[in-house]
Amino acid sequence: MSLELFLLLAAALFCIGLFGALTQQSIVMLMMGLELMLGGLIVGAAAVWHFIAPAAADGQVLIVIAVTVMAVEMAVGFAVITALFRAREVDITDMAAELRE
Repeated sequence: MSLELFLLLAAALFCIGLFGALTQQSIVMLMMGLELMLGGLIVGAAAVWHFIAPAAADGQVLIVIAVTVMAVEMAVGFAVITALFRAREVDITDMAAELRE
């Protein structure tokens, strides 16, 4: 496979995630859109790193760290959303914005 196909896949994932993050009002769907965007960035970075230096393990280590950070961020985000829902029955971004007041 060529670099262009991987970058096209990364751009498609990023665009789908951006659309999801901008159009959804549910906090969970917003987080899913953000994760798709991060997944697209990781796919693009891994593809570029593989085609620039295929023998170096530096890119692989960086990608594994990025995926691990993404998983931890998602777990913490869902924990916060679950606590917010249990405390105040808030599951839409408009309702969560009112908590600042």
